[in-house]
Amino acid sequence: MKITKICCIGAGYVGGPTMAVIAQKCPDIQVTVVDLNEQRIKDWNDPNTDNIPIYEPGLSEIVAEARGRNLFFSTEVEKAIDEAQVIFISVNTPTKTYGKGKGMAADLKYIELCARQIAKVAKQNKIVVEKSTLPVRTAEAIKSILDNTGNGVQFQILSNPEFLAEGTAVTDLLNPDRILIGGDTTPEGEEAINALVDVYANWVSKDKILTTNVWSSELSKLTANAFLAQRISSINAMSELCEKTGADVNEVAKAIGMDSRIGPKFLKASVGFGGSCFQKDILNLVYIAKSYGLNEVADYWEQVIIMNDHQKRRFSNKIVQTLYNTVADKKIAFLGWAFKKDTNDTRESAAIYVADDLINEQAKISVYDPKVSRNKMLSDLDYLETRSDEANSKALSIFDNAYEACKGAHAIAILTEWDEFTTYDWQKIYDSMHKPAFLFDGRNILDSKELESIGFIYKAIGS
Repeated sequence: MKITKICCIGAGYVGGPTMAVIAQKCPDIQVTVVDLNEQRIKDWNDPNTDNIPIYEPGLSEIVAEARGRNLFFSTEVEKAIDEAQVIFISVNTPTKTYGKGKGMAADLKYIELCARQIAKVAKQNKIVVEKSTLPVRTAEAIKSILDNTGNGVQFQILSNPEFLAEGTAVTDLLNPDRILIGGDTTPEGEEAINALVDVYANWVSKDKILTTNVWSSELSKLTANAFLAQRISSINAMSELCEKTGADVNEVAKAIGMDSRIGPKFLKASVGFGGSCFQKDILNLVYIAKSYGLNEVADYWEQVIIMNDHQKRRFSNKIVQTLYNTVADKKIAFLGWAFKKDTNDTRESAAIYVADDLINEQAKISVYDPKVSRNKMLSDLDYLETRSDEANSKALSIFDNAYEACKGAHAIAILTEWDEFTTYDWQKIYDSMHKPAFLFDGRNILDSKELESIGFIYKAIGS
């Protein structure tokens, strides 16, 4: 089977960039990205591609090249489903906030809605691809819906998890470590797998395209995120021990990272991991383990989340303790709100939780982030429902540049490792602040000796 038409349901952080790259690399395939959110589709179709809803380095250029040629963004979901041979499901799978599995299990209501809509619309055989991160054996549920509520159409379900890191998503898509495709071992399943392999083979070497059964593919995604998050929590746990013993966590990380069995990646002590995947996927893994009675396995992985939450609280506590055990009516400048650099995604960002803690202590928070809007910052705090929307608005001030955000501040907290923060005139910033002036580097990106020579009282994770 040669694929000529692809539909992707979901124009978010995964669906948008993934489909843009497929369209760029496969000009003979028509790629249509659909979403019920009219404003999001309107933003994707903005004539100025710098205004597309997702910021990723290099993404706007790819969209500009392919959009209108073979890449389309639309709200006509049923039309796109009907025309496509391959349908990617790339919708949100948040942690459940209700019922059985609340706080741990993945909420699959959007996945089920997609499956039912595909079943209702499809009139020819389709390949349905799980792109969202899903619990093991979700494909089985999708196939049951498609086979029993459809129009006698034959469906093949594939698992093709994404392994993107936000901020480097375009690079990860253009030069992936691997492409993973899981499917049935039947002749029809093998045909579907090979059809998708041929799509990726337009730019990815076939020795990097792995094929497995569906269940292995689904679990591999959860496992990859769990292992990466575990490394972050591990080095963050050691950062606290370093503070007590006089060791330098950066020196410890360098020493162990030179061991070829360990390697240097994901060993940078920080205020904690954020983003849409790590916490959600680990909680999902914990829930799955508990559902099978594997309590020791569940407890092991849950500790990764516990350590991450502890690191965020520890950072905000360090700020309060250093500022003479009170931050009431003091201005604390936040540099960065996104959960990491080179993205405008704020989901589970450490900045949200540190700000929440400090506002509870009656601090005044001023924020600068080069890519996150005021409305997004306020909605992040409002979502926690810790206090009224009005109270959040009064406590949070957003500025267009770091110099204004830091003027008159008692302390600065670096919450995102934006490269531009390393280029600032820190003497100018220090001179504009209350004295003594404190700087808390939650991402360990600045030179402590240089800052201390200026006069800052410098505090970093692990120091």
